[in-house]
Amino acid sequence: LLTAHGNSDEIDEPIKELFADTDFARKHNLMSLNSVNWSRIMVQIAHHFYAYFQCAPSLDTTPLPVVEIVVPTGGGGNVTAGCIAQKMGLPIRLVAVVNSNDIIHRAVQHGDFSLSGSVKATLASAMDVQEPYNMERILWLLSDGDSSLIKTLMDQFSVSKSLKLPEDLHRKLAQTLDSCAASDEDIVRAMRRCWEENRYLLCPHSAVAAHYHYAQLGCGSRSTTRCCLAPASAAKFQDALLRAGLVPDVPPEISALTTLETRSTPLKRGEDWAKVLREHMEEMAQQR
Repeated sequence: LLTAHGNSDEIDEPIKELFADTDFARKHNLMSLNSVNWSRIMVQIAHHFYAYFQCAPSLDTTPLPVVEIVVPTGGGGNVTAGCIAQKMGLPIRLVAVVNSNDIIHRAVQHGDFSLSGSVKATLASAMDVQEPYNMERILWLLSDGDSSLIKTLMDQFSVSKSLKLPEDLHRKLAQTLDSCAASDEDIVRAMRRCWEENRYLLCPHSAVAAHYHYAQLGCGSRSTTRCCLAPASAAKFQDALLRAGLVPDVPPEISALTTLETRSTPLKRGEDWAKVLREHMEEMAQQR
């Protein structure tokens, strides 16, 4: 077990580098539960179909009713799955909801796919991403598979960390997705409101989606059939619950973890993390 002293973007880079080395990846049977791995997105496509069938008011009408699916978004894997589900014909309206790291929100609203300072630490920590690599997949889908165009755009972003989407591509993105950004204060308010009204503890990532839902209710939008995806248990985010003035409900299995020894090898800032990961994998392979 290795633990990285950094943010999501910083650990994504060496992982992508190792997967890009196809010989190394094949030799060591590399696997990732992150959405850099296509299989995760494949599974999440099924989630969107399941959500639709659970929420659709009727399947006996023509055309089928539209369901709005609100997706807490960091690296963009789940919302990519939603875009593919749309392409497959599922009648859903997608909303990508982000925290203060709002690059996807700015891309959808203004075509501005550019870094905005450094990664901001938020209550929704798994969404603290400034370089959502799945945007490459989304843009490829929307460009009808124009690999040359998307490679040019991604190469530009890789060098300058700033990209203005071509007008046609931005138009397609805005037609495919809506978006919303939530601050930590928005997250706390949504967590508190959900508990007060429903006696349900939201994790801070789920609360980003709930924030959008409550904002729509405030605008009088009550006729839309809407599903908010909830990606994690609130029990994992006790500090956020306490900040919202809520009492954590911690399962005994999680409480028991606090008494166990922590054992991991740190990936320290300044080290070549890809090199360290390679060395660990080679060492483990020799021990088999």
